[in-house]
Amino acid sequence: MEATPSDQTHNTTAAANHSSVAAISMSAANTNRRNPLRVDWPTIDGPLGLTEQDSVDHARRFFKFGFLFLPWLWAVNCFYFWPVLRRPGSNSDPELRRYVVGSSIGFMVFTVVLSTWALTFSIGGERLFGHAWDKLVMYNVAEKYGLTGLI
Repeated sequence: MEATPSDQTHNTTAAANHSSVAAISMSAANTNRRNPLRVDWPTIDGPLGLTEQDSVDHARRFFKFGFLFLPWLWAVNCFYFWPVLRRPGSNSDPELRRYVVGSSIGFMVFTVVLSTWALTFSIGGERLFGHAWDKLVMYNVAEKYGLTGLI
């Protein structure tokens, strides 16, 4: 029951092939844990959405128009390109990611500033603003110019 040299060579070669296949599959599993058949789309509407270059153009427009006192466009940009925000390591264009992340940061800053102003104005009220409160409140301005009787 002694193994012949050809059997040993065959067993060694088979073991080497098996270990190299296992090593390749392990390295592939570590580098790409997603399904290789799955396609990453930059927009929420998937294949019905924009091409890669059109996505960058739209994201750039939404980002820039957000600075023209239209910060809700930043929110729309974040919503529409949600897959880019959700998967930081995705294969999307780095320029697209920069505009979408910039929009999300801009919208968060806008939300914090607006919420702070609204809470300060509503909670502080006359105690915080003193005599200037009568000039700041809209219903006093409407009475001052006689606009309350129009309705």
